[in-house]
Amino acid sequence: MKTDNLLKQVDFIKEIDKLKYIQRKTKLFNSNRNENDAEHSWHLAMMTIVLAEHSDVPIDVLKVLKMVLIHDIVEIDAGDTFIYDSQKNHTNTTEELVAAKRIFGLLPQEQADEFIAIWEEFEEGITNEAKFARAMDRFEPLLQNTSNNGGTWVEFDVNYQKVYDKKKAIKNGSTTIWNYAEDLINQSVDRGILKK
Repeated sequence: MKTDNLLKQVDFIKEIDKLKYIQRKTKLFNSNRNENDAEHSWHLAMMTIVLAEHSDVPIDVLKVLKMVLIHDIVEIDAGDTFIYDSQKNHTNTTEELVAAKRIFGLLPQEQADEFIAIWEEFEEGITNEAKFARAMDRFEPLLQNTSNNGGTWVEFDVNYQKVYDKKKAIKNGSTTIWNYAEDLINQSVDRGILKK
């Protein structure tokens, strides 16, 4: 029944408002204010629309948009794991899957199944869409940190090799964007905002 679906969908919409309260380590461009997960997801969606032409292969842009908009919703329950965290190191997929099932499970079954599948596809990073979505996810904080004189790199004493190793995933989605990103990383070393 459509009314039942609507009630479930509204419950989900209310629940995901919590994403606005999940603080990330990275700061807004040229700012001291931390970005929240909702702002991050919105920015990745805009980046996807603007930068899709730079994908190395044809991609389903709508699918990428779904990925970047829902990939961090699990952090409502699981919290944000800093990309350079040496304890968790982004291996908390099990706890995130529990979160995905709970939060997306608020939706009607068909939508819940679709959202979980899209989230899992992003996490696996194998399809062309997932590779591009993950490239956007790695590119945005790079732009933020370079605009903030090193930002979290300086704050958490992250060195060049760690940054390079995490950011090279950009290459899987776009050689053009990776070339630009690699140049930014090297310029950051030259500027003294990233230690080699």
